[in-house]
Amino acid sequence: MIENDTIKLLRECDAGVKMGVTSINDSVKYVKDSGFREILQKNVDEHEKIKSELQELLDKYHDDGKEPAIMAKGMSWFKTNVTLAVNGSDSEVADFITDGCNMGVKSLSRYLNQYAAADEKSKDLAKKLISLEEALAVKVRGYL
Repeated sequence: MIENDTIKLLRECDAGVKMGVTSINDSVKYVKDSGFREILQKNVDEHEKIKSELQELLDKYHDDGKEPAIMAKGMSWFKTNVTLAVNGSDSEVADFITDGCNMGVKSLSRYLNQYAAADEKSKDLAKKLISLEEALAVKVRGYL
C-alpha cells in the first residue's frame, strides 16, 4: 500500500510540476515588468529543482511519471496563446498565474490526502510543491 500510494502521489506531483513550468514559460513572454519576469523565472528554477527530486524518486520506483491532462494543457495553451496574446498585460498574466497556482494547491492537497499512505519523503516533496505554488500566488498579487 505504501509503495502504491507513493508512486501515485509522485506521478501527480510530476504532472503538476510539468504543468506549472509549461504555464509559466508560456506566459512569461507577455510580462513587461522586469521584476515580475524575475519572480516567474526564479519560480521556474525552483519548479525545476523539485522536478529533479521527483525524477530521482520516480526512478527509484522504476516509474516514468505522468504528463499533465490533455484538457488542462489545452486550456492553458488557449489562455496563454489566445487570451494573453490579445490582452497580454501584466495584470492578465498575474491573474492566469494565480488561477494556476490555486488549482495546483487544490489538486496537490487533494492527492496528498488521497494517498496518505505514501512515504514521508514523497509527502514532503508534495508539501514543498504546494508551498512553492502558494508563495508564487502571494508574490504576484502586486501585479493583479
